[in-house]
Amino acid sequence: MLRVDVSKRLGEFGIEACFESDGRVTGLFGASGAGKTSLINMIAGLLRPDRGIIAIDGETLDDTMAQTHIPVHRRRIGYVFQDARLFPHLDVRQNLDYGRRMNRLAEDGALHRRVTDLLDIGNLLDRRPGKLSGGERQRVALGRALLSQPRLLLLDEPLGSLDEERKEEILPYLVRLRDEAGIPMVYVSHDAYEMRQLATRIVMLRRGRVTAFGGTEVLPAALARV
Repeated sequence: MLRVDVSKRLGEFGIEACFESDGRVTGLFGASGAGKTSLINMIAGLLRPDRGIIAIDGETLDDTMAQTHIPVHRRRIGYVFQDARLFPHLDVRQNLDYGRRMNRLAEDGALHRRVTDLLDIGNLLDRRPGKLSGGERQRVALGRALLSQPRLLLLDEPLGSLDEERKEEILPYLVRLRDEAGIPMVYVSHDAYEMRQLATRIVMLRRGRVTAFGGTEVLPAALARV
């Protein structure tokens, strides 16, 4: 269960968001500038709310009244960005291992095989990021996040920098991740098609406010992709 009840002032822009979700994939949906990235940055601990509470499965990460703020490295939250952010000087195997080493986790060969099989990246392990397609880089970024053994996975427009062909390549892997990995996710997008494919609960955001919460029926009508 993810509980968010926060407010945050960012210059002239303000966020006032309150929701609880036990969905496998909680989608944060809204136009550019709606506050989606700022909200997941608060969940990640990269931004501190001015007021409110953030909790996962009953554990409080932020509580401004109690002056509680769990730092980023202790939250056990994985974060996948739009641009993958792989280390160009490391090969795929080393990039995948980075999250485990940073979290001082023991090597787990079974988990490594399960993740590389899930994302179909076992044949990429010896390549450098510069030799990968955009879709392959995002799959490696997903694998790196999973191997850090998070209790929650944040995905900030992970398909946003890809063309339509690469998006269609990655979507099935995200669906498999939702159905097989057993890790709850918060998925940020302004694309209703992506949300319909992936999200089990939707938080609609507009100008920093939650305007609707529910299943995919709260999404606006959208044309199918061709």
